[in-house]
Amino acid sequence: MPRLPLVHYVDKLEGAAWLDPAAGAVAGLVRKAVPAGKVADALHGVPLGHPVHPLLVVVPLGAWVSAAVLDLMPGNQGAAKTLVGLGVLAAVPSALTGVTDFSQLDTPQQRTGIVHQASNAVATVLYAASWLARKRGDHGMGKLLAFGGLAVSGVGGFLGGHLSYRQGAGVNRNEDLSEEIPEGWHSLGPVEAFAAGQPRAASLGSIGLMVLRREEAGGGAVSVLADTCSHLGGPLHEGHLQETGGQLCVVCPWHGSTFSVESGEVMRGPATAPQPVFQTRIRGGQLEVSLTGAGD
Repeated sequence: MPRLPLVHYVDKLEGAAWLDPAAGAVAGLVRKAVPAGKVADALHGVPLGHPVHPLLVVVPLGAWVSAAVLDLMPGNQGAAKTLVGLGVLAAVPSALTGVTDFSQLDTPQQRTGIVHQASNAVATVLYAASWLARKRGDHGMGKLLAFGGLAVSGVGGFLGGHLSYRQGAGVNRNEDLSEEIPEGWHSLGPVEAFAAGQPRAASLGSIGLMVLRREEAGGGAVSVLADTCSHLGGPLHEGHLQETGGQLCVVCPWHGSTFSVESGEVMRGPATAPQPVFQTRIRGGQLEVSLTGAGD
């Protein structure tokens, strides 16, 4: 028997290939319904700088938990009904942001995510049925359905936490970069070794970098970003360049996140965290970079 049986069995979802047809179908429908653009960026949370889905889920869950408390106390039937209905309505935008994020996840994450979605859908249906029963005056059945919905939403919440904190969906892949790179300037080798006009791979110890030399000469003509996409770790040096919002950008080859090569700013999601940008200079023909710019 595993020491943590619940986690052990949820971990197995990552290898459950039988979930792939359902996950793929949902992801495909969402990508068609919400193509890359301003709407998708807003649903991912690009303007906030982090995913918006966790912010929205507190509304339906808070309403439903509060309704459960009121259901255990006499004389609160009207208020409980209102909270149940509020939770059902709030579940819609929460689900929309969630499936938008889901559509841009890796396969193991989508396997967990599709079960998470199914659990939340069942919970929402139970709560909708609870509201209808209460509206008809059958508060006993309404309470029973609501407590069933609360139990199922608890399962969905556990899976959502597993997806975020154990499988790393929605986290910034470069958060610890500043702790891994010493302060000061570091040489990446001769600047002439990097062909102009295309992203190229380089490394600083174990840290992968993307180098873009935009001209034949000039210290300010070289842009260096962390190569690991902040979304799910895609290699930016394998991406392509394009103009977005009047800025030269690199597009991640995995999920299409688009970053300014000068500032690292997210120009298009699904990434919400910017790419770390290194300062650059050329000394004696050598390209040098610094994450902090400190030290000569």
